[in-house]
Amino acid sequence: MKILKVLVIAVFICNFSNLNAGIRYSHHDFSNSSWSGNQICIVCHTPHNANQDVFNAALWNHQNTNSSFQTYTSSTLNSTVGQPNGVSKLCLACHDGTIAIDSYGGMTNGTRFMTTGSFGNDLRNQHPVSFDYTTSLANADGELRDPSTQSSGLGGTIAQDLLINNKLECTSCHDVHIHRNTAGCSGCHQMHPFQTVSLSLRKSNSGSALCLTCHIK
Repeated sequence: MKILKVLVIAVFICNFSNLNAGIRYSHHDFSNSSWSGNQICIVCHTPHNANQDVFNAALWNHQNTNSSFQTYTSSTLNSTVGQPNGVSKLCLACHDGTIAIDSYGGMTNGTRFMTTGSFGNDLRNQHPVSFDYTTSLANADGELRDPSTQSSGLGGTIAQDLLINNKLECTSCHDVHIHRNTAGCSGCHQMHPFQTVSLSLRKSNSGSALCLTCHIK
């Protein structure tokens, strides 16, 4: 009976650990920081009194950015890229560098600002976000795959697995809740120029696999 109890407890612990295996030990795991109260989820999410400034934000607990951004433009772009919104704006609540990481839970006077990974308000050299990625866009562009039929490699189509309300957002390529570090130390830290940071990608970009999910090259 004791052996059976030990096995049941061990299975429970393993299953519980697997539930937390994604964000734990990733670069969005702040549980080792005293300013977070040694918590993981609370920096971004709360079960009560959530910030509703951004529509459909998942019980958001962080201060949002009010920055006006310079967005990506190109002569070959067949879509209109407006100001980041939705989940992309949530990402920029830290990554624009104007809002402190520790400005959460109603606090707006945080002191810990991002340095590495901070874009400021100039997104002109970043992949465009918050634009409609539709069959019509793919047909007009000629070098984009049809999101309604093309497999994402994650079980469904691009539209089903990667888009938010038919828009391409930061979370189309990144998932902060997974720990996909295939590059060791360099998965978090860019120590050399042109180094690939692999952490939090929705799928491996080996051989440009993630890029080629949407782009025909």
